[in-house]
Amino acid sequence: MPFSNTGDLREEIARALPERPFAVRFWDGTEVPATANGGPTFDFRSPRALAHVLRAPGELGLGRAYVTGLLEVDDLDAAVELIDEWRPPPLPLGTQARLARAIVRACGLVRPPRVPAVELRLRGRRHTPWRDARAVRHHYDVSNDYFALFLDSSMTYSCGIFSRGAKTLEEAQETKLDLVCTKLGLREGERVLDVGCGWGSFAMHAAERYGARVTGITLSQPQVDYARERARKAGLEDRVEFHVADYRELHDEPFDAISSIGMVEHVGEDQIDVYARRLAALLRPGGRLLNHGIAQLQHGDDEDAGPFSDRYVFPDGEPLHLSRVQLALERAGLVTRHVEGFAEDYAETVRHWTERFESKLDEAVRIGGAERTRVWRVYLHAARRGFLTGFEAVYQVRCEKPER
Repeated sequence: MPFSNTGDLREEIARALPERPFAVRFWDGTEVPATANGGPTFDFRSPRALAHVLRAPGELGLGRAYVTGLLEVDDLDAAVELIDEWRPPPLPLGTQARLARAIVRACGLVRPPRVPAVELRLRGRRHTPWRDARAVRHHYDVSNDYFALFLDSSMTYSCGIFSRGAKTLEEAQETKLDLVCTKLGLREGERVLDVGCGWGSFAMHAAERYGARVTGITLSQPQVDYARERARKAGLEDRVEFHVADYRELHDEPFDAISSIGMVEHVGEDQIDVYARRLAALLRPGGRLLNHGIAQLQHGDDEDAGPFSDRYVFPDGEPLHLSRVQLALERAGLVTRHVEGFAEDYAETVRHWTERFESKLDEAVRIGGAERTRVWRVYLHAARRGFLTGFEAVYQVRCEKPER
C-alpha cells in the first residue's frame, strides 16, 4: 500500500505490550510474535483493517475488521477467549499517542473504511414496540433456510436438554418441548399462548401430543409464514394459529397456560414488569406460566454482552438476572412453583449448532452473505463460551396465578 510502513507499529506494540498471549501478522508479511505459546494469531490483511481499529478501538473495531474479511484469526475459540479474558496493561497517554501515530503511518493513504452492511445501530428509546420489532427482524429475518442450516428438524431455536438422556440434537429438543408441556400440565382442549413462538415447534408439539389449542405470537413475519405452512401440512390448522404481534398488544380472553421460550431476553429492564403484568393478566385464575430464558449471572461492570453483540447479533438483547425476572413475576401476582437451570445443556446445544453451521459455511454465505456468516460464526463460538464460563445461564421458571 502506498506510503504505508508497519515497522514503527511493530516496535510500538512490542514496547507497549511486553507480554502478549497472541501474535499479530500484517499484510506485508511481517509479524509481532506472541510471548507465550498457544495464543491466536490476528492476521491483518489490509491497512483498512487497522483503520477499523483506529476508528473504534477495542471489540467493535476488531469485530468490524473481522466481519468485512479484512482481519482473519487462526483459532476463533482462542480469539474469543482472549477478547473475553485478557486485559492489556494500562497504557500511559504518551504510549497511546505513539501507537495511534504508528497505526496512521502503517495504514498510509487509505479511505476511511465503511461500517459493515450487516451492522445495525438502532435509534430512539429502547424497548418500544417499534424498536423491539426492528431488533428482532435484524436477527430472525435473515432467512428460514439460514436457520435450517444448523437447527434440528423441528426448527427449535432454544436450549435443548441433553441431561435427561438425549444423544442427538433432535432428541434434546423433543425432550425440552415435552418437558415444558409436562411442567405446564397441559390437558386436552386447554387454551395455550406461546409467546415468541419462533417457527412453531412448541405450539405444534403441544397441540399434537397434548391436544392443546395454541396461539403463537412472534415479531417475525417469515417465522409466522413458515409456522402456518407447517401446521397446514401436519393437519393442525384447527388447533394452532400464529400471528405477528407484540406481547403488549394482546388483550385476549384468559388462557389456561402460557409458555415463553427464549423470548424474555429481548424484553429489557425497563419493560420486564410490563411483560410480567401482561402475561399474568392473560392467565385465568389457576393458570400456569413457564418462562424459559437466558439469565445474566455476572454482577458489576463486566455484565454487558458488549458492543459487537448489540450491533450485529442481538440488538437491544438484555438478559436479566434470574432474581429480577422472578421479582417481576411476583410483583405481577404470580407464585413461583419451580425453578430449574440448564446452562450445561445450552452449552451442548450450541456445540451442535456450531458444528452444523461450520460444516455448511459455503451454503451460509450463499444464503446470508459473507459478512453475516462471519457474524454468526463469532456469535455461536462466543455463546457456547458464555454458558461454559458462568457468564450466563438459562432457567425455566414455572409460576401459577392464584385462585381468587
